[in-house]
Amino acid sequence: MNASIARTFLPGAALALWLLAPAAGAQNIYKCPQPGGSVAYTDHPCVDGKGELLHQADDSEIIDRYLRLGQDHLARQYADARHLGALYEERLAIYQQDQEEQARRRQDEALAARQREDEARQQALADQAAERNQLQAENDALRQQNDQYRDELSQPVSDYAPLYWGAPAPPYRHRPHDHAGDHGNHWAPPRPPIYQPCTQLAGGRVQC
Repeated sequence: MNASIARTFLPGAALALWLLAPAAGAQNIYKCPQPGGSVAYTDHPCVDGKGELLHQADDSEIIDRYLRLGQDHLARQYADARHLGALYEERLAIYQQDQEEQARRRQDEALAARQREDEARQQALADQAAERNQLQAENDALRQQNDQYRDELSQPVSDYAPLYWGAPAPPYRHRPHDHAGDHGNHWAPPRPPIYQPCTQLAGGRVQC
């Protein structure tokens, strides 16, 4: 910006934005007091010479500004007009190196992002496989329990009590005589057990 802005009054926030703008880095900035206590910022010295130089641009800043804006031909013209070819080549090399570093950084960030995506995808596949294995193990256990249950139901169930209930009674012995008067009675053999029919219950159990 080459036109004077001596009569333009900028608040603090606007001044900060102006100082940070690319154009501000390639020009001088003066702070000039105005009548009534106001302040004006301009790109050339104050009229009464009482202003304050806030920023003084140099050739490197101007060349860098043109390069950042993609105006390499203007940077070359500025340097040639002032016989600053060596400075131009130096600033151009620094600019190109910075651009390469930025491109490399973006490439590394993109590669890291792809690696994170691949790791997340692999982890998701591993979680799915683990879940399938767990479900398969649970299904196998249930299938085994069902097979065992069917085997128990297929076993024949006797309708009567176990055989040892009808085992032969032990041999009878004579009852010894007592002194109160025994008429020679003998012990009666034990009564045979009464067989009760059994009922098959669920789960292979039997109720008799």
